[in-house]
Amino acid sequence: MKKPRQKSANKPSAMAGLITIFMCGDVMTGRGIDQVLPRPCNPVIYESYVRDARRYVELAEKANGPIQQPVSFSYIWGDALEELERVAPDVRIINLETSVTESADYWKGKGINYRMHPENIHCVTAAGIDCCALANNHVLDWGYSGLTETLEALKKVNVKNAGAGQNLAEAETPAVLEVEEKGRVILFSYGSETSGIPFSWAASEDKPGVNLLQDFSDMTVEYIKENVRKVRQQGDMVIASIHWGSNWGYEIPRKQTEFAHELIDTAGVDIVHGHSSHHVMGIEVYKDKPIIYGCGDFLNDYEGIGGYEDFRADLALMYFVSVDPSTGKLVCLHMKPTQIKQFRANRTSRSDTLWLKDILNREGKKFGTRVELDDDNTLILQWD
Repeated sequence: MKKPRQKSANKPSAMAGLITIFMCGDVMTGRGIDQVLPRPCNPVIYESYVRDARRYVELAEKANGPIQQPVSFSYIWGDALEELERVAPDVRIINLETSVTESADYWKGKGINYRMHPENIHCVTAAGIDCCALANNHVLDWGYSGLTETLEALKKVNVKNAGAGQNLAEAETPAVLEVEEKGRVILFSYGSETSGIPFSWAASEDKPGVNLLQDFSDMTVEYIKENVRKVRQQGDMVIASIHWGSNWGYEIPRKQTEFAHELIDTAGVDIVHGHSSHHVMGIEVYKDKPIIYGCGDFLNDYEGIGGYEDFRADLALMYFVSVDPSTGKLVCLHMKPTQIKQFRANRTSRSDTLWLKDILNREGKKFGTRVELDDDNTLILQWD
């Protein structure tokens, strides 16, 4: 039997005519990170064991050394900024997993409430982020007033968003990103209760909230298909950014895999951008369309907090997805590893990159994907 052809490509910075998209997992700039930025919120929080957000700064400093405060808005991106400048992606997308607000109306009973001061929104623009997915389990941590302020803060700095709004129509409206002389990237943002989003957060015709998936059924796929049909034009790249699944563990439920396939087969989605897991998960290329099941956290304030060390949640990836706009097919996916340390993204050691390589190869085996390690510590996806 003929061996399947292995697909790969050069890095996107070397390939003209393609659309290259930077995406990453959860960017959690609230709580401890907010406290070291130039304009922190009131540090009062309402967790079971921690009542002051500055405690997370203390834990991080105890683990990895002092953080000179206040840091600059660009500080948190660290070494990632150099990679963004080098690759120069056409579009930059993150899952912003915090409320951007001064609201004191915390969501009672939730347990964890992230917020970042609106004036600190410049830490998002410091990395040139074009769009934030908002359908996640922290955007309403500080109530509906907090959601309103989040939307206003992003609008003021001209960063597009999708996945949350003042009603269902607004929450399910995608972000449309124009790429000069290449086409458009359309981002739909969805959340699932499997990630811990309360059902009560679902937006409705007359209630603010998030764009919450009812389930992973064929009916849901058909609903998404109709929404894609309404906005899609010839040559558009459609991304489904989905907050789904548990924080820990590599197992991908069959329903998620089947749903991702149906989004591609039926709904016309070109890229599935999955997040919620605190660590990187396996990658699939299905019919030449990438499915990133779990990007892992890109930034958080978890340093010094024990538990789940085997998952290496401090290690993150910058995903650079390059697609051919004429066919909608994946040409290259390369990933730059980073490490969260002192509330910033840092270059990883060769040994940590090899650890990530082994994890991606182990978890990608069932999907027919694997990664190769380049001389400059870049991981390049291969698929059959």
